[in-house]
Amino acid sequence: PRSSRNPEMDRMVGTKPRLLLLNKADMADPAATSRWIQAYRKENRVALAVDCRSGKGISGFAPAVRQQLLRELLEKRQAHGMSGAPIRLMVVGIPNVGKSSFINRMAQSKRAKVEDRPGVTRTKQWVKIGNRMELLDMPGVLWPKFEDQTVARRLAFTGAIRDQVLDGEGLACALLVLLRDRNASALRERYRLSGDLPEAGYALLEEIGRRRGMLISGGEVDTERAAAMLLDEFRAGRLGRVTLELPPEEVDAEQLRTLRLNQGGWEVLVELLDVFCHVLEKIPLPLAKLRELFVNAAQ
Repeated sequence: PRSSRNPEMDRMVGTKPRLLLLNKADMADPAATSRWIQAYRKENRVALAVDCRSGKGISGFAPAVRQQLLRELLEKRQAHGMSGAPIRLMVVGIPNVGKSSFINRMAQSKRAKVEDRPGVTRTKQWVKIGNRMELLDMPGVLWPKFEDQTVARRLAFTGAIRDQVLDGEGLACALLVLLRDRNASALRERYRLSGDLPEAGYALLEEIGRRRGMLISGGEVDTERAAAMLLDEFRAGRLGRVTLELPPEEVDAEQLRTLRLNQGGWEVLVELLDVFCHVLEKIPLPLAKLRELFVNAAQ
């Protein structure tokens, strides 16, 4: 979720109260979502996991606003006889994260246009959601330059960046490498793959395209079509519940079983003992300490 936060937001919002909605929680690893909520709580931020399509978690929004986010403000209003004044909230975020879907769910009607692609909302509009609360639907905006290409890749995986400006095949290959390491069983089940999965993302993409019958003249795989299909299915949640990043001070124990270290142009595969991973599941270590352990193991 952190990759989807506009780095300019802190400067623009300043000290105004904010509530972080972790939408599409049904598509994320629930254990990782819990870690993120705990991490935000340590930062004194109010965070709420929701799924706007099913409505899960939505009922907690209004109480979180009134009892946590704006409690002091509402108490001051009541003391000055202004308890009837509406609460006005701006809904902001990058494209394709479900802002309009959230507003429609809160309003219990289709007040904002929704499609499964970025750039659908183009104008601002206030929507009354009852109980003296109004939401301002805003177009999704990305910041102009990505300093961290890992962040850009994660956003591209989710569809926050228009596919038309991306190398779809390269993106799909990168996603396959991540999914192979994180959730190979889901790939095998979805695409009926057997045996060891190819190390190279492109070879894995070809195998998936072949399994789906995406062939062109000469029996070659239409990798462009296979890439588009793979990205669509990942974004629809058909490849398992995946969280692309974890809180920065922790590393998931499952990821520690195989971690690639690039040192001087050569890649070392460090395999950690299952008992070590079991301990880390209970006691997460700081990232700096883990990096030190891995470097020592590689040497």
